[in-house]
Amino acid sequence: MELLSRALLLAGVTLAAAMFAGMLPMWRKVAEQENLLKWMTGVAAGVLLASALLVAIPEGFEISTGGTFGGLVAGGAVLAGFLAMLLFEASGFGHDIHEEHHDHEDDHGHSHVHHPSSARSIVIGLGLHALTDGLAIGAALATGSVVLTVSMFIAVLVHKIPAAFSVGVFCMHERGDRKKAMQDLTLFSLATPLMILLAFTLLGDIDESILGLAILFAGGTFLYVATVDVLPDVHHPQSGKQAFIHVVIGAAIMAALLYALDAFGLVSFA
Repeated sequence: MELLSRALLLAGVTLAAAMFAGMLPMWRKVAEQENLLKWMTGVAAGVLLASALLVAIPEGFEISTGGTFGGLVAGGAVLAGFLAMLLFEASGFGHDIHEEHHDHEDDHGHSHVHHPSSARSIVIGLGLHALTDGLAIGAALATGSVVLTVSMFIAVLVHKIPAAFSVGVFCMHERGDRKKAMQDLTLFSLATPLMILLAFTLLGDIDESILGLAILFAGGTFLYVATVDVLPDVHHPQSGKQAFIHVVIGAAIMAALLYALDAFGLVSFA
């Protein structure tokens, strides 16, 4: 019952954060704040990287290889998560819309930026990634590991804020109708909390080694998203260094937070 209460709480917080961030550009003139969005996206990428490399992947390997699976299978789970996101992108359901709404008049011309065919397709793409976020948190909860749950939740929450903000900006631009944009935002916002509850329910009684593979799969998706989110800016000579600094800041924040939680005995890495 205690774990279920935690699942409901995390699902509720995730839903509220996504809805709030996505509604901001619908009701306030903040859509043009390109630098703020790039900063949030870069920092979130750093948080995702730190969460994946410091906690999710090491913990996932320990859990999965402690049972019936070897290192090759465990590594394959990370690869599968990365390739799954790549497949979504290749199928036209990308998640990277952070630059879609402000680069069309950029004198520098980002040739790698493409404009999605419809608001619905981009919402579906973001929704698919949001489902993997929910899987990460739900699987972490099912393991009973506090440090794993905390790190996964923080990483997902920090990334979801700029993602939801982008959904709000993009859908308002494409739809031109606040009601329809709100429907898109709601669909996106519901994906992660619903998957948290579903994954927690379905994975609660399975072998711990399988949970480890689920965590590793999520770690692979984190690595993909963190990389793709900042690559456009990193490849641009005028924004590359700043993008790198943003990622380092995000990674440092996550590492410091995990260290502080461990130092105060709130979680343990032992």
